[in-house]
Amino acid sequence: MNGAIRVHEHGGPEVLRYEDMPVGQPGAGQVLLRHTAIGLNFLDTYYRTGLYPAPAGLPLIPGHEAAGVVEAVGEGVTHLKAGDRVAYGNVMGAYCQRRVAPAERLVKIPAGVSDEQAAGMMLKGMTAEYLLLRTYPVKPGDTILFHAAAGGVGLIACQWAKHLGATVIGTAGGADKVALAKAHGCDHVIDYRKDDFVAAVKDFTGGKKCDVVYDAVGNDTFPGSLDCLKTRGMFVSFGNSSGPVPPFPMTLLSQKGSLFATRPTLFTYIATRPELEASAKALFDVVASGAVKIEVNQRYALKDAAKAQADLEARKTTGTTILLP
Repeated sequence: MNGAIRVHEHGGPEVLRYEDMPVGQPGAGQVLLRHTAIGLNFLDTYYRTGLYPAPAGLPLIPGHEAAGVVEAVGEGVTHLKAGDRVAYGNVMGAYCQRRVAPAERLVKIPAGVSDEQAAGMMLKGMTAEYLLLRTYPVKPGDTILFHAAAGGVGLIACQWAKHLGATVIGTAGGADKVALAKAHGCDHVIDYRKDDFVAAVKDFTGGKKCDVVYDAVGNDTFPGSLDCLKTRGMFVSFGNSSGPVPPFPMTLLSQKGSLFATRPTLFTYIATRPELEASAKALFDVVASGAVKIEVNQRYALKDAAKAQADLEARKTTGTTILLP
């Protein structure tokens, strides 16, 4: 028995079907992997709805991050062996109990990091790494705005940004999420359900505004995010949980202060094996140091993935959520 979640047609959470799938043997450069925990991400919903096209089309098995144990290795695999604990954050097809996976995309989980932590932090944590260390390298004295600060990426990134010496302003929806964000690195948190975040940012900064805005919300926070930036500040749009950012003229960036804007994605930041290893090492190191804490706040059975995604889209979850095979 190898239970897997499959999507045969695009739609709401109800299109996620739990089915039995055969598992083959690993070929050259591959491993056979038994999952112990699977990460849940907003990215998964984009492929389910068809907002992002699946590389291999339909049907598809969603999910991009998980942790597990290597059961067998294929020809040419030398850096892994049966019994190794491994994790990944950029290989589609994670919503299953067992799978064949490309060995070059797997990293070993170091001692002191649990499988549940690894499964819930690889995609989100490496996203935080490239955003904070490479897209806009955050330095001491910077002021940043991070939307959805109580979300999976937000809780990791805000702790990390504070560790880097930044003043961290976050947005969150509701008192509980505001409190959670404050407990995880934010100096100030704006409840977007009650307050105008643009006005609040100007107030918190004495009118100086922010060096960078990290925005995975999209439609609902645009163009307000641009109005939170200093002259020559950077707008980093890395997701669209409320829908995509609408098309806008490039002259808007000049009108609002010669702003920079970018739409990065994790996959191009860890495209090579050295980049993947460096990103994962930075993440493991900052977690091991205690500067960033990974807390699993929700657990669902794999067969209940539809409910998990529905709760995620309804903003009923906070921080890290995992599926258990």
